Amino acid sequence: MRFFFGFAALAFTGLLGAAHPAQAQKTRSVPFSYLPEQGEDRYNQRVPRKTLALPDGSGFIILAHQSGSAYAVERYDADLKKQWSTALPVAPGETVEAFGRGPEQAWVVIHHADESTQNLTVQPFALSGGQKGAPVVVVTAPARDRRPGVRLSPDGTRLLAFRYLAREEQVKALEGTLYDQKLNKLLDRTYDFRDQGDFFSPNVLLANDGTQYVTLLGDAMKKLSARRYPPTPDRVGIATTIPVMGVPVGGTFGGQPITIRDARFSLEPDGQLYAVALCANDRTGDLSGLKVVRFDFAESRLKLAEELPFAPAFLTEVSKATGAPVKNMADIYLADILLTDSKNLVVVAERHFEEGGPELPVHAREVYLFGYSPFLTPTWHTIVAKDQVAPAIDSYTGIGYRAAAFGEEVQLLTLETIGGKSDLYLRRVQAPTGVLSAPQRLKLNVANDQQLAYVKDFTAWLGPKTIIGVSRPSKKSAALQLNEVKLK
Repeated sequence: MRFFFGFAALAFTGLLGAAHPAQAQKTRSVPFSYLPEQGEDRYNQRVPRKTLALPDGSGFIILAHQSGSAYAVERYDADLKKQWSTALPVAPGETVEAFGRGPEQAWVVIHHADESTQNLTVQPFALSGGQKGAPVVVVTAPARDRRPGVRLSPDGTRLLAFRYLAREEQVKALEGTLYDQKLNKLLDRTYDFRDQGDFFSPNVLLANDGTQYVTLLGDAMKKLSARRYPPTPDRVGIATTIPVMGVPVGGTFGGQPITIRDARFSLEPDGQLYAVALCANDRTGDLSGLKVVRFDFAESRLKLAEELPFAPAFLTEVSKATGAPVKNMADIYLADILLTDSKNLVVVAERHFEEGGPELPVHAREVYLFGYSPFLTPTWHTIVAKDQVAPAIDSYTGIGYRAAAFGEEVQLLTLETIGGKSDLYLRRVQAPTGVLSAPQRLKLNVANDQQLAYVKDFTAWLGPKTIIGVSRPSKKSAALQLNEVKLK
């Protein structure tokens, strides 16, 4: 599945967007070294977030690709002063798989492959001074197997590494090992899927306490389901009861076969698992609607929200927002699931595509935001029309948005050209109502010359009024800069 990011300018909703007055701000910038990564699959970045905030707004750490054979892990304080920088060599046959941080360490996970084997190795870095710890191989698999995976808990205190067991391209099981923040092994576990039919897609999410959630798209891409595994080892001779929840979101409706076209599962801060699915007519390929599910394992309850159909009335709204006739929903992909303090849910999807070749530009068009109440009742939706184009060197790292929720407000940051000014713009969405603010220009004057100008991967918030980003100014310079914008 493809997950991307995007946002922009014109909102269509039942409520008028409230324009925020221009706000004073303070900006710091320092030179930044970065070499664009040209991976085999530019749709699915393995490390889409390369700036991680540290607790209490004390600063952040960065993973930057600086040469063909080396990365650097760097720590900055809240005033953009570099505290330390540690090189991370990457040998031929190695790629970076994941980047995370816990209370005491940063983790970079490296995938190594040769003719006979492949493995994932975790390289720790002390947050205090950047010293490297001993690398730990967390999973090994034959070279012919699927690429093994790793999941980090949101707070960085747990790591799960796993490999696939397959027969004739069909996954039959996962074998996983759970580690603590010191990379001590906590348990080994097998996730068995022999009770599943063909054509299902397993994934794993990891909670802070080590609880594992295995999510599945099954029943020939018609059903969303999840299983919860405890963070403790199975007791010898005693079978562990695994809670399972599932709900069909596809099937035959009005004589038309409906299947899942795109899906995203997210373990939110309230400890509950949410799933979102874009469904499509299997005969025509046209998207038919959006469905949202909440899995409450603590109460053994599942909530399926009322479907939002992409019916003619919705297509009329899209046509009005974009200024062009829209007959069907195509090239739409899920991007984000955001939960506010009061448990209002905001789901974001975006239309994006590329022109058809590896050297041709990529495009991002309108964004769709869908709001749900704490009871998972659809309350509003907004269509945001935009036109973003990035050169091939940027790929999807140079267009789209980054988002963060603070209280009941969702902040969205995007690179756009508005009124002839190419810059980063901040918008605010009120999650209970869908009211969208006017864009606030951050006054970084980002270059607009079809060269590398903005690297979205490094965008992060240190708090509701401090934003970190990497861009190139419009002056005649090829140098990137690391920016910190403090809103007043």
